[in-house]
Amino acid sequence: MKKWLSMAAILLLTACQPITQIRSEDMVTAVGTASISSQRGETLEEKQFRAMRASKLEAYKELSEQIYGIRVSGLTQVDDQQLGQDRTHGAVDGIIRAAEVVASYKVGDSYVTELQLNLRKMKEMAQYGESHHVPRNDAIIF
Repeated sequence: MKKWLSMAAILLLTACQPITQIRSEDMVTAVGTASISSQRGETLEEKQFRAMRASKLEAYKELSEQIYGIRVSGLTQVDDQQLGQDRTHGAVDGIIRAAEVVASYKVGDSYVTELQLNLRKMKEMAQYGESHHVPRNDAIIF
Protein backbone atom coordinates (compact mmCIF):
# COMPACT_ATOMS: atom_id res chain seq x y z
CA MET A 1 0.00 0.00 0.00
CA LYS A 2 2.84 2.39 0.86
CA LYS A 3 4.39 1.59 -2.50
CA TRP A 4 1.26 2.63 -4.38
CA LEU A 5 0.87 5.75 -2.29
CA SER A 6 4.45 6.87 -2.93
CA MET A 7 4.10 6.09 -6.67
CA ALA A 8 0.93 8.18 -6.84
CA ALA A 9 2.67 11.06 -5.03
CA ILE A 10 5.61 10.93 -7.48
CA LEU A 11 3.28 10.90 -10.48
CA LEU A 12 1.32 13.86 -9.13
CA LEU A 13 4.50 15.84 -8.47
CA THR A 14 5.94 15.16 -11.92
CA ALA A 15 2.62 16.05 -13.57
CA CYS A 16 2.92 19.54 -12.10
CA GLN A 17 6.24 20.22 -13.85
CA PRO A 18 6.05 22.42 -16.95
CA ILE A 19 6.46 20.52 -20.20
CA THR A 20 8.31 23.31 -21.98
CA GLN A 21 10.58 26.04 -20.76
CA ILE A 22 9.08 29.46 -20.32
CA ARG A 23 10.54 31.65 -23.04
CA SER A 24 12.47 34.69 -21.91
CA GLU A 25 11.41 38.02 -23.40
CA ASP A 26 15.06 38.58 -24.36
CA MET A 27 15.26 35.43 -26.50
CA VAL A 28 14.22 35.25 -30.15
CA THR A 29 14.24 32.00 -32.12
CA ALA A 30 14.03 31.32 -35.83
CA VAL A 31 13.97 28.29 -38.11
CA GLY A 32 15.25 28.16 -41.67
CA THR A 33 14.73 25.35 -44.18
CA ALA A 34 16.12 24.55 -47.62
CA SER A 35 15.44 21.76 -50.09
CA ILE A 36 18.41 19.46 -50.74
CA SER A 37 17.35 18.17 -54.17
CA SER A 38 16.85 21.67 -55.60
CA GLN A 39 20.45 22.68 -54.83
CA ARG A 40 23.13 22.78 -57.50
CA GLY A 41 25.91 20.24 -57.13
CA GLU A 42 27.32 17.08 -58.61
CA THR A 43 27.14 14.94 -55.48
CA LEU A 44 24.57 14.49 -52.75
CA GLU A 45 27.09 15.71 -50.17
CA GLU A 46 27.61 18.96 -52.07
CA LYS A 47 23.85 19.49 -52.34
CA GLN A 48 23.42 18.79 -48.61
CA PHE A 49 26.17 21.29 -47.77
CA ARG A 50 24.54 23.95 -49.93
CA ALA A 51 21.15 23.25 -48.36
CA MET A 52 22.68 23.51 -44.90
CA ARG A 53 24.13 26.94 -45.72
CA ALA A 54 20.88 28.09 -47.36
CA SER A 55 18.83 27.02 -44.33
CA LYS A 56 21.16 28.96 -42.04
CA LEU A 57 20.76 32.11 -44.13
CA GLU A 58 16.99 31.59 -44.17
CA ALA A 59 17.00 31.39 -40.35
CA TYR A 60 19.03 34.61 -40.17
CA LYS A 61 16.51 36.27 -42.49
CA GLU A 62 13.71 35.13 -40.18
CA LEU A 63 15.54 36.60 -37.16
CA SER A 64 16.02 39.86 -39.03
CA GLU A 65 12.31 40.01 -39.91
CA GLN A 66 11.38 39.52 -36.25
CA ILE A 67 13.78 42.18 -34.98
CA TYR A 68 13.72 44.86 -37.67
CA GLY A 69 10.50 44.09 -39.52
CA ILE A 70 10.04 43.65 -43.24
CA ARG A 71 9.78 46.40 -45.83
CA VAL A 72 6.96 45.66 -48.26
CA SER A 73 6.40 47.59 -51.45
CA GLY A 74 3.71 46.95 -53.99
CA LEU A 75 2.64 48.05 -57.43
CA THR A 76 -0.75 47.50 -58.99
CA GLN A 77 -1.44 48.75 -62.48
CA VAL A 78 -4.86 48.86 -64.13
CA ASP A 79 -5.16 49.10 -67.92
CA ASP A 80 -8.56 49.62 -69.56
CA GLN A 81 -10.32 48.75 -66.31
CA GLN A 82 -8.48 45.41 -66.17
CA LEU A 83 -5.77 44.44 -63.78
CA GLY A 84 -2.51 44.69 -65.68
CA GLN A 85 0.45 44.21 -63.37
CA ASP A 86 0.33 43.33 -59.72
CA ARG A 87 3.71 43.10 -57.99
CA THR A 88 4.72 42.83 -54.39
CA HIS A 89 8.29 42.97 -53.11
CA GLY A 90 9.55 42.31 -49.60
CA ALA A 91 12.99 43.17 -48.23
CA VAL A 92 14.77 42.78 -44.92
CA ASP A 93 17.86 44.72 -43.87
CA GLY A 94 19.66 44.39 -40.58
CA ILE A 95 22.75 43.24 -38.76
CA ILE A 96 22.40 40.23 -36.49
CA ARG A 97 25.06 39.73 -33.85
CA ALA A 98 25.44 36.97 -31.25
CA ALA A 99 22.99 34.50 -32.80
CA GLU A 100 23.70 30.87 -31.93
CA VAL A 101 22.90 27.77 -33.92
CA VAL A 102 20.75 25.62 -31.63
CA ALA A 103 20.35 22.72 -34.05
CA SER A 104 21.05 21.82 -37.66
CA TYR A 105 19.62 18.61 -39.10
CA LYS A 106 18.16 16.86 -42.12
CA VAL A 107 14.42 16.15 -42.40
CA GLY A 108 13.48 14.20 -45.51
CA ASP A 109 14.63 16.23 -48.52
CA SER A 110 15.17 19.40 -46.45
CA TYR A 111 17.85 20.77 -44.21
CA VAL A 112 16.72 22.65 -41.10
CA THR A 113 18.66 25.16 -39.01
CA GLU A 114 17.39 26.56 -35.71
CA LEU A 115 18.86 29.81 -34.40
CA GLN A 116 18.51 31.50 -31.05
CA LEU A 117 19.33 35.13 -30.30
CA ASN A 118 19.64 36.86 -26.95
CA LEU A 119 18.57 40.46 -27.67
CA ARG A 120 20.37 41.81 -24.62
CA LYS A 121 23.63 40.19 -25.76
CA MET A 122 23.14 41.54 -29.29
CA LYS A 123 22.70 45.09 -27.97
CA GLU A 124 25.83 44.75 -25.83
CA MET A 125 27.87 43.52 -28.81
CA ALA A 126 26.66 46.44 -30.95
CA GLN A 127 28.46 48.80 -28.56
CA TYR A 128 31.85 47.19 -29.31
CA GLY A 129 32.10 48.26 -32.91
CA GLU A 130 30.72 50.42 -35.61
CA SER A 131 27.92 48.90 -37.66
CA HIS A 132 28.79 48.60 -41.31
CA HIS A 133 26.38 49.28 -44.12
CA VAL A 134 24.70 46.13 -45.38
CA PRO A 135 25.39 45.92 -49.12
CA ARG A 136 22.48 45.72 -51.54
CA ASN A 137 21.99 42.70 -53.78
CA ASP A 138 23.51 44.46 -56.79
CA ALA A 139 26.74 45.28 -54.96
CA ILE A 140 29.61 42.83 -55.35
CA ILE A 141 32.19 42.64 -52.58
CA PHE A 142 35.39 40.64 -52.76
